[in-house]
Amino acid sequence: MTQPITVLIVDDHPVVRQGLRALLAVQDGIEVVGEAGDGDAALSLAAEHAPDVILLDLKLPGRDGVTVLGELAARGGAARVLVLTSATEPAHASAAVRAGAAGVLYKDVDPDALVRAIRSVHDGHLLLAPEAAGSLMQSAGRAAGRAAGGVDALTRREREVLAELAKGRSNREIARALRVSEKTVKAHVSSVLAKLGVQDRTQAALLAVRHELPI
Repeated sequence: MTQPITVLIVDDHPVVRQGLRALLAVQDGIEVVGEAGDGDAALSLAAEHAPDVILLDLKLPGRDGVTVLGELAARGGAARVLVLTSATEPAHASAAVRAGAAGVLYKDVDPDALVRAIRSVHDGHLLLAPEAAGSLMQSAGRAAGRAAGGVDALTRREREVLAELAKGRSNREIARALRVSEKTVKAHVSSVLAKLGVQDRTQAALLAVRHELPI
């Protein structure tokens, strides 16, 4: 029997947490394993329950959402983080993705779309609300010409790594998929970024996906 997707809800408003729990409780194959109202509680519960997906608000007491994302990445957890926020400023979405979020949605999202998003990021996809994608693509777009040429310089393995980056996967997940060490993946990622002329893995992934680079 397939194991359910386990979800941790992180939001400082009890009514929002209750609403999300009620929504997810009636979904097949999804199980809420905890709720947190601040950044410290989120990190503690993430360590305790090792959820598959974390629904994370950016505006939290104490450590904010971006700080939580950074700490989760430093700890090497396998959870996929889907940011669900009312902070519509493009810079916030950009910061969240650069800190490791697998997706960014706004709180006015349709409930069914949210459920689909949870399943999508769990499956390894990078998912951005159109408004959030726009701000990231502004900077990524400026590098598109350089990147298209740089793809020709990639080795076969680097192309494989780029394909995995385009799926929003972490170094650990890429290492598992390609059956190499995380250290090797890190080296390949650095080489891919240099050859594409982009600043980070998010720009590389967006260029590969949005500009349909030949990978």
